[in-house]
Order: sequence, then C-alpha cells, then structure tokens
Amino acid sequence: MPFLVAVSVGNTRTAVAHFHGDRVHGTKHLVNDDLAAVVDAIEEAWAHRGEEDGEIVIASVNDPVAIEVETKVAAATGADVWRIGRDLEVPIGRCLDEGATPGQDRLLAAAAAFAMAKQAVIVVDAGTAVTVDFIDGEGTFHGGAIAPGAQVQLDAMHARTAALPKVRFGRPSDEDAFGRNTVSAMQLGVFEGIRGMVQALVERYATSYGAFPLVVATGGDAEALFADCPSVQRVVPDLVLQGIRVAVEAAGAPE
Repeated sequence: MPFLVAVSVGNTRTAVAHFHGDRVHGTKHLVNDDLAAVVDAIEEAWAHRGEEDGEIVIASVNDPVAIEVETKVAAATGADVWRIGRDLEVPIGRCLDEGATPGQDRLLAAAAAFAMAKQAVIVVDAGTAVTVDFIDGEGTFHGGAIAPGAQVQLDAMHARTAALPKVRFGRPSDEDAFGRNTVSAMQLGVFEGIRGMVQALVERYATSYGAFPLVVATGGDAEALFADCPSVQRVVPDLVLQGIRVAVEAAGAPE
C-alpha cells in the first residue's frame, strides 16, 4: 500500500495520522475550532512521505469542516485529496433499513474491527456520542445504538439544572465506591451509566446473534471508560483511522 495520510473529521475534533504499510505513526487529535492547526498537522504528516507516492484520504461526519479542510490541504500540498463516500467506499456489508445512512466513522470502525478480528464483533466508539454497533461473522454491519457521550451528558446536566456545576469528564476514583461530592457524583453516574449501557447492549446483541462476539472499544474516552471493563475485551485507539487504511487497501488506488 502507498504512503497514506488518514484524516477523520469528527463532530468536535479531527484525528490525523500517517501510515507506512499497516503501521500508524504520528497520530494527533485537534479541535475543529483551530482549522489552521488541523491543516498544519496534515501538511506535517504529508511531509513524511519523502519520495514515495502517497494519498491523503478524509473521512467525515462533519461536512462543513471537512470541505474547508480538503480545500486548504489541496492548496497547501498540491496533492489530490480523496474523500470516503465520494471517491472510496467503506468495504463492509450492511443490513439496515432502506435509506439508513450511518456515519462514516461507525462504518470505518466496523470495517477495521472486522478486518482485525475476522469474526463477529461489537464496536463501542466513545467520543462526543457513544455508539455500540454489531458486525456479524460475515462482516455485515447491522447498526446498533447511539447515546450521548460522557462530556455531552455532563454538559447537559449543567445546562439543564440550576445547581449542578460544569464538570470535565474523568474516570472516578477507584478508592471510593461513592461519589462523596457533586463533581464526583456526576462523574460516577456518567461513568457507570455508559458502562452499564454497553453491558446491556452486548447481552442484547449476543442473545439475538446466539453467541457472544468480541467487543472492541475505541474513541477518545475509551481508555478511561473501558480499560478494566469486563464487557470489553480490547481497547484499540483510533479505529476509524485504521478503517481508512482498510478502505484504501480494499479499493487500490482511487480513480
């Protein structure tokens, strides 16, 4: 596979990395509010190709940001910039309602997880939203559940109540079973709520499928939420970026 710069534009942040073969290097996560920093990171990644041929591929769930990033990166690098969904398809089967349009991040994470596991797998992506998706043993994406992410839940509690403070999400202390102050109580409620939801969904999917699939977590909050979670077997950072690589490998050079 040629040198690849993979870019995943999310709702609030953009991830950038470059690949030599199947090895990922130099992953960065940048806020979408600082587009100059995003473009700089892509240019820096592109510079690592040396004399190799290469590709820049963008996946997005936030098209206004992605369009601006694509325009600026093409002008800055002179490279062709490919888009998932326009120039490249995600290599995964789908069993969904007619007209359903799951986000590219969900499909790419699913494709990467199945390519890694080669078996039925559940993908938990914990970011701005938490998605819990099921892929069967044939590599077919069946959809799943979408819920507010940890920080979104905390922000909503602050915005919709008179007394609850603004709190940044963090893993609750393992030394105390109780939230003994307001901040700790809010963090504990969100933490255990998400983990409990994932456990319930894993059991629901397994009952329908007739077996327990491998469960893989990814996303910015995955390590904090699931590093020691009995429902999750693996935490794999940046599975969406790996999915971009899988899409490029499956398609060959875009045309």
